[in-house]
Amino acid sequence: MIYEITDTSNVLTLFDKWEETLIWSCLQGIMGKIYADDSNKPTSAMAIIGDFTFFAGKPSIELISYKPVWCTQTFMIMVPQNKHWESLITQFYGKRAKTVSRYATKKEPHIFDKGKLEKAVASLPEQYVLSMIDERLYQMCKSEIWSADLVSQFPSYEKYRELGLGVVICKDNLIVSGASSYSRYREGIEIEVDTKEEYRRKGLAYACGAELILECLERNLYPSWDAQNKRSVALAEKLGYHYSHTYTAVEIWNY
Repeated sequence: MIYEITDTSNVLTLFDKWEETLIWSCLQGIMGKIYADDSNKPTSAMAIIGDFTFFAGKPSIELISYKPVWCTQTFMIMVPQNKHWESLITQFYGKRAKTVSRYATKKEPHIFDKGKLEKAVASLPEQYVLSMIDERLYQMCKSEIWSADLVSQFPSYEKYRELGLGVVICKDNLIVSGASSYSRYREGIEIEVDTKEEYRRKGLAYACGAELILECLERNLYPSWDAQNKRSVALAEKLGYHYSHTYTAVEIWNY
């Protein structure tokens, strides 16, 4: 039987030393949910937030196959704590599973060069307008597939205003790039960066990322960056982050 965990102190040791802000969001009860094989003395657990599920403890086919009723999406990125979890995930989902590499950056709160970031924002060509995400821009982000993940984990603007933080670049009153909080944990945010395809490689993501980092630093929030691919790693390093390590994830289609 699978249990939703409300007292997350019971699963802390299972996720111990896993430096992942999405997990922290769940453990802190801010966003996401945690499930386990026992409510009092769990040996296996999973943290679900957005498109991500993290598995920890003793590998469990029951957890891997469990999909909460509220989770209606058809795509999930499953992150195994070790090779045993990975093997069980790929065996269970078969052809629906695709093993990929993702890239973590070091969490270094005092590494950012504010002057360099301010120059990045100032270098934005005048035909582009950079703005903080307000209610109108929140709705605009939601209205297009490419930009939806900038705000998708916040079901309402009120929730976004409470926990979220983000910026977008507009041209001719349309959003063309943005950087925002994919999720929130107590000490910071996990950054999501997206640019409309025809506006890529123009430095817009760089300017958005720089402004969002500056906004986080003003609020004493850490702007965590997890990279989906090496292009994202390169952008992160340009903004001041340092590569930490490569890890394995399993993308599940028709979840």
